[in-house]
Amino acid sequence: MTGESRKLGLGSLTALVVGSMVGGGIFSLPQNIAARADVGAVLIGWGITAVGMLALAFVFQGLANRKPQLDGGVYVYAKAGLGDYMGFSSAWGYWIRAWLGNVGYFVLLFSTLGYFFPVFGQGNTPLAIACASVLLWCVHALVLRGIKEAAMINLITTLAKLVPILLFIVIVIVGLAFDRDIFTRDIWGRSNPQFGGVLEQVRNMMLVTVFVFIGIEGASVYSSRAERRRDVGKATVIGFLGVLALLMLVNLLSLGVMTQPELAALQNPSMAGVLEHVVGRWGAVLISIGLAVSLLGALLSWALLCAEILFVCAKDGTMPAFLRRENANQVPVNALWLTNGMIQLFLLITLFSQGIYLSLIYLASSMILVPYLWSAVYALLLALRGETYEDQAGLRRKDLAIGLLAVGYAIWLLNAGGVKYLLLSALLYAPGALLFRQAKREQGQVLFTRYEWPIFAAVLLTAVLAGYGLYAGHLSL
Repeated sequence: MTGESRKLGLGSLTALVVGSMVGGGIFSLPQNIAARADVGAVLIGWGITAVGMLALAFVFQGLANRKPQLDGGVYVYAKAGLGDYMGFSSAWGYWIRAWLGNVGYFVLLFSTLGYFFPVFGQGNTPLAIACASVLLWCVHALVLRGIKEAAMINLITTLAKLVPILLFIVIVIVGLAFDRDIFTRDIWGRSNPQFGGVLEQVRNMMLVTVFVFIGIEGASVYSSRAERRRDVGKATVIGFLGVLALLMLVNLLSLGVMTQPELAALQNPSMAGVLEHVVGRWGAVLISIGLAVSLLGALLSWALLCAEILFVCAKDGTMPAFLRRENANQVPVNALWLTNGMIQLFLLITLFSQGIYLSLIYLASSMILVPYLWSAVYALLLALRGETYEDQAGLRRKDLAIGLLAVGYAIWLLNAGGVKYLLLSALLYAPGALLFRQAKREQGQVLFTRYEWPIFAAVLLTAVLAGYGLYAGHLSL
């Protein structure tokens, strides 16, 4: 297919946004949120998330329109605005978030199967990890043979995700399962002293909401293939509002079906437990089957996507040249081995951690915050300098306000994540300097500029503190 037949209309772009954001996270949302906050704080948290994520959506839309030549992914904005090391760090963090998400998918898949086969438990029992490892390397072998995401896989997995979610919402509403008395029983969570105050509850739930919105930048990635450039912004807003409605309905309806302590005690995928409470066992079976099909398809497509992130970065010199190597089937083989090797390592780590799925959500969300923050900073810098805003004073003021809001939201999220996940993130960021050094040597360039040295020193010091914390038992995943 060539020319106009490859162009994407508003419907296709909107589907890309929705498909990027709706993953396994929504199926575990009732328990994930209830374990951290009650109704009042949940409403406030969703309000902050809606405004902040919409600001980020406008940031990606604006950058796609104003800098169309920067089409290598989110990391290129950090590289263009803040230098090579920040660009590399954004790419590295984006890649880590991608494969950490895959680790979470494996845990959630076998936690789902644990509903039918208790031996899999919460998805991190020895048998669950052994089976997940076998599945990982089966997917690895399939991808090496050149099996990529096809339209049929996309269709099946999208339906598998959306149909159970929509049925859940309809059944709860039509079946009048929502109980206002349950919803308002302890709206500020005062009966749960471990929650803390409202602000603390809001902070505690924020990284969960970020995780379920990751992928909001999806339409901007495909802006060059849009039939009309303005459709990118429309698709981003429409897709975002649609997904926001789904997420809030699932979360808030659940809080009116079961009490907060009951929701917090559910096994993930907790949406299955909520629907079972409403209609019986067949409800849990429906949600579990839909999620399992969705996750199996996602594992295949994300396995290649994770490798593609490294491959694309290696092609423009951000990553070392060995990650550009492809096999006879045009699969980036070295990037795939590195990605799946890290997934395998973290699958083994999950054997020794309780509540691992929520921990992986928080850690993956922390890793994505750096690329999001630097993208927002770059958009803000463009507005401050007036770059690309010739004779557009009104639009410049608007984008300046959006940039400030997006930067403030990203900083708020870093604070909401707390010291623990900031330290763990640094522990994952620091080793990336070895690949950055190799890429620089291959190009005959100086390793760090005088501005980058202090940044790297701060990352390294934070990573050392995190390593000591893990060793001394003060820090855990």
